[in-house]
Amino acid sequence: MTAADTLTIVLAQMTQAVGNLAANADAMRSVRARHSDADLILYPELQLIGYPPEDLVLKPALATRAATLLAELAAETADGGPAMLVGSVEWEEGSLYNIVALLDGGKIVATRRKHELPNYGTFDEKRVFAPGPLPDVVEWRGVKLGLPICEDGWLPAVCRHLADQGAELLISVNGSPYEIDKDDRRLTQVFASRVAETSLPLIFLNRIGGQDELVFDGCSFILNADGSTAHRLTDWEPEERVTRWTKGDRRWVCEAGAITEWEAHPADIYSAMILSLRDYVERNGFPGVVLGLSGGIDSAICAAIAADALGPDKVWCVMLPSRFTSQESLDDAAGCAGMIGCRLDTIPIVPAVEAFDAMLAGSFADRDVDITEENVQSRIRGVTLMALSNKFGPMLLTTGNKSEMSVGYATIYGDMAGGYNPLKDAYKMTVFAVARWRNENVPRLSRNPVAPVMPDRIITKPPSAELRPDQKDEDSLPPYADLDNMLHMLVEEEASVDDVVARYGFDRDAVVRIERLLMLAEYKRRQAPPGVKLSTRNFGRDRRYPITHGFRTG
Repeated sequence: MTAADTLTIVLAQMTQAVGNLAANADAMRSVRARHSDADLILYPELQLIGYPPEDLVLKPALATRAATLLAELAAETADGGPAMLVGSVEWEEGSLYNIVALLDGGKIVATRRKHELPNYGTFDEKRVFAPGPLPDVVEWRGVKLGLPICEDGWLPAVCRHLADQGAELLISVNGSPYEIDKDDRRLTQVFASRVAETSLPLIFLNRIGGQDELVFDGCSFILNADGSTAHRLTDWEPEERVTRWTKGDRRWVCEAGAITEWEAHPADIYSAMILSLRDYVERNGFPGVVLGLSGGIDSAICAAIAADALGPDKVWCVMLPSRFTSQESLDDAAGCAGMIGCRLDTIPIVPAVEAFDAMLAGSFADRDVDITEENVQSRIRGVTLMALSNKFGPMLLTTGNKSEMSVGYATIYGDMAGGYNPLKDAYKMTVFAVARWRNENVPRLSRNPVAPVMPDRIITKPPSAELRPDQKDEDSLPPYADLDNMLHMLVEEEASVDDVVARYGFDRDAVVRIERLLMLAEYKRRQAPPGVKLSTRNFGRDRRYPITHGFRTG
C-alpha cells in the first residue's frame, strides 16, 4: 500500500492546566516525542490554554501568548515527525475564536473555528467566543479531514456539512465534563448518530482532570463508518492510544483495539470526587486538607475521599464535641480516622459555647433557646477549623450534601465554611450509596488502598447534627429517600409541586414546604464553596436562580 492508504493516529487523552500555557505546550511536546513514528497526534479541545478558560481568555495577553506558543509548536514539526492537531484560540478583528490548528511540516497548515457555541448548563461560550462559519474540510497528506470541535459534533449541522464537502474522517476534540451516565450517552446516542447520518468514521477525544467545579472523565472512543466501536479509551486516567487506519474501497477503517470497560455507578461518582478534589487541592498549592469529623456519614465519606485523593498523610480530621455529642459519635469518628489512617485531633467546643452564652446572655435574656444557639455551635466549629487552616495551611473541606444544601439544612459561616465540598452535588441517598460501595471496594484512583474506611454503624445509624438533645435529621425533614425524590424533581426536572405529588403521592403540604425551603436557601448556596458537578443540574453552574423572587408552584 502507498503511504496515503495507511495512517497512524495517536489519541492523547490528557489533562490540562488552565492558563498555564507553557506547561500545556510542554506536555504536548512530551507526547509527540514518545510517538515519533506516528502520522498525527490529536489533543483535546483548547489543550494549549485549558478548558474552560471562562473570562480569563478575554485577557489579550493570553491570546498573544497562545499565538506565540502555537507558532513555536508548528515550527517544531519541521523535523519530519508527526503532525499535531492542537486546540487554541485566535483573535481576528476584535473577535475571539475557539479553534483547532493542524501543525505539520514546520507550519500551521490550517485552522478551523468552532461553529456551535454551547450556552446552557455549565457552558457559557457565547460570552467569550464568536462563532466560526460552517467549517471547510482540511486536506492533509491526501486525506480530507472534518474537524468538528466539541459542540459541533453534538448537533448534526456541522458534521452533515463536512460530509457534503467530501470529508473522509471526522475528528472531534472535546472538553466534555462528567455527568452521571454521560459517557454512554456520548457514545451510543450523540456520536453514533453523527456516524449514522454521515456514514463516516469518527474519533471522539476528550480531556481528563478537574477544573474548579467540573471534572472531565475522558472516555474517548473511535467509531467506524458502520457504527462499530473500534477503540474505547479508559475513563479518568491519561492514555495515549495508538490507532492504525487503512483506506480500502475508498473508505477509512480503524483497526480494532482495546475496548476498555468504563466504571459503573457508584464507582464513577466516587472517581469524579477523587479526581476533582485532587486537582483542586494540588493545583491551588494547598499542602493537604483539614475537616471536622463528626462521627456522621457525610464527614466520614469526605475524609475517605480526601485520603483517596491526596493520601492519608495529607488529611487532618478534627473532632469538635459539644455537650450534645454522644459517646457513639466520638467512637465512630475515632474508628473512621483509624481505618483511613489519617490524623485525628479532638478540640472540645464547650468552653467557647459557654463564653458565647455568657456574652449573649443580656441580649437573649427574654428569648427562649432555639436554633440560634444551635447555629452558634456550628459557627464555633467553623471558626476553629478555619483557625487551623490559617495557622497550618491545609484547605478546609466542607461536608454538606446536596439534600441539605437544597433546603438550607446547613449553617452559613458554620459548617458551610471552607474551600471545597466533595458532596455539594451528591444527594443524601447518593452519599449512602458511595459510602457502602467504598467500604467494600478500593477505588482505582486511590492513594489509600484500604477498605473498609468507616465503621458500619456510621452508615446505618439515623443522621443527626447533634446540636440539641436526641436530635435527628428526620425530626425536621422528610425521610431522605422521600426528600431526594422531591428534590430531584424540583431541581433536576424543574417540576411543579403538583407534578411531584402526582408522581409519588406525597402529602402536598410537605412538598410545598420543601419547595419553599429550596427557594429560601438560594442566598446560602450563593455563598457556599465550590464542589464537583455530578448531575445535570448542579447548584451554581447549571442552576442559576435569583436570590430574591416570589414565584412558587405550590
